[in-house]
Amino acid sequence: MAICLALATPVIGEQPADFSLPDIDGRTHALSDYRGQWVVVNYWATWCPPCRDEIPDLVDFHEKHKADKAVVLGVNHEYATLKELRNFKRKYKITYPLLRSSPVKPGIVGSIQGLPTTYIVNPDGAVVAYQSGPVTADMIEAYIDTFENDQEEK
Repeated sequence: MAICLALATPVIGEQPADFSLPDIDGRTHALSDYRGQWVVVNYWATWCPPCRDEIPDLVDFHEKHKADKAVVLGVNHEYATLKELRNFKRKYKITYPLLRSSPVKPGIVGSIQGLPTTYIVNPDGAVVAYQSGPVTADMIEAYIDTFENDQEEK
């Protein structure tokens, strides 16, 4: 199963808008801080059942790759309090950074049309894939492996 490349062709491969968002502990994360690694940017909300369903896979992917290859950044796309987000993180055992945003802020390449929405940013900082709807760790890994293999063949 592969991640659907649902973005318009001109957007894939473009540099996303850099963002600088606080996590739930007050530390600021910029997308550019992760240059050199794959970044899975996942827009989600606490009220979203498919968002909750994909969390274990995102945690597994993040834990497997955070030390050497890739990270997950969870961008909360709703109006939630810090207390709600901290409780949610504890309840769902989320280990990746949870960043605070709001539904009025655009995503990294435009407006978010639905939740969950996930972008994959390559180590050079370009958006190479997009998924509207849930993702799995296997989908993300398969996409990254295919992308890397295609780059090696060039």
